[in-house]
Amino acid sequence: MAFLADALSRVKPSATIAVSQKARELKAKGRDVIGLGAGEPDFDTPDNIKTAAIDAINRGETKYTPVSGIPELRKAIAAKFKRENNLDYTWEQTIVGTGGKQILFNAFMATLNPGDEVIIPTPYWVSYPEMVALCGGTPVFVATTQANSFKLQPADLEKAITPKTKWFMFNSPSNPSGAAYTHAELKALTDVLVRHPHVWILTDDMYEHLTYGEFKFATPVEVEPSLYDRTLTMNGVSKAYAMTGWRIGYAAGPLQLIKAMDMIQGQQTSGATSIAQWAAVEALNGPQDFIPRNKKIFEGRRDLVVSMLNQAKGISCPVPEGAFYVYPSCAGLIGKTAPTGKVIETDEDFVSELLESEGVAVVHGSAFGLGPNFRISYATSEELLEEACRRIQRFCAACK
Repeated sequence: MAFLADALSRVKPSATIAVSQKARELKAKGRDVIGLGAGEPDFDTPDNIKTAAIDAINRGETKYTPVSGIPELRKAIAAKFKRENNLDYTWEQTIVGTGGKQILFNAFMATLNPGDEVIIPTPYWVSYPEMVALCGGTPVFVATTQANSFKLQPADLEKAITPKTKWFMFNSPSNPSGAAYTHAELKALTDVLVRHPHVWILTDDMYEHLTYGEFKFATPVEVEPSLYDRTLTMNGVSKAYAMTGWRIGYAAGPLQLIKAMDMIQGQQTSGATSIAQWAAVEALNGPQDFIPRNKKIFEGRRDLVVSMLNQAKGISCPVPEGAFYVYPSCAGLIGKTAPTGKVIETDEDFVSELLESEGVAVVHGSAFGLGPNFRISYATSEELLEEACRRIQRFCAACK
């Protein structure tokens, strides 16, 4: 009898975490490495949010909380959905988890049976299919193309739906591509979903506040209210509020699903950290003026990176509408020989050779289900981004 669970054989380690760890190890050995793998803002958590956490400690808010979150935070979440997304939820229809990952995992754990299918557009965030597999479901991948700005086409969604489809996993703006769907593009997808009442929608809106130019964010059930009873809308404070380490994600949806997720969480972690929850109350209810300031900085970084990458030999980089990632193609380098003498046969070869030759750590596109591409996080200083892009240009020029 094997000691480890069979489910582990269906799961791969997180490529984004692995790249960040590899960069840290090389730095510890004295290598000059620029790590562009982590999806984490370099801004500090705003002072008013930190103060709210300190105040909570001083008030003694350091005990266990209700499994689904403190009422003050759940009410702030319901108010946020009403204020920003035109969605009406009671606070009992919300749930707080230890980061967005736990929200997604608990939703899958509460609903998936062996043989149930989850439609996941590619490229996808690395954890989606692994969570589905761990919970006994079957990921069904639907490819997008760079020509369509990495956006799922309605006909392809229609084709992927079967009687076994349980969920459609949706992410806009997207990690890793930065693609964001307009209201009209969303309506075309929701029109398909309306025709298939057995399919539920799990939407990851974590990058909602990070869209650029004149782009206006929308979420599926806002676009198509008839999907209300079969949509779980997930979000969190990690990205827009620079609170990655606080580990607070949240969601709202049908009460039956929320109660099922609460039951799972009650046997798993119970409530999220009390202090972080009080900080999140301030994040959602307090001043929001720093968000557009941070967005403007991210937008400048995006434009810098896209411009410099498109000057690199063999690289083609589209302009994303949101998040803080670019997802360039390295197809022009496939078949070339790197400075080490190794022939670049895949996007994974490309990122390995780039790290070895120039000390720039990025994530290969095949980890996200679509290559030959690679992901760069531009959630770091312009100085580091400019230097990293110079190194990428130099590496590409050296490939023969």
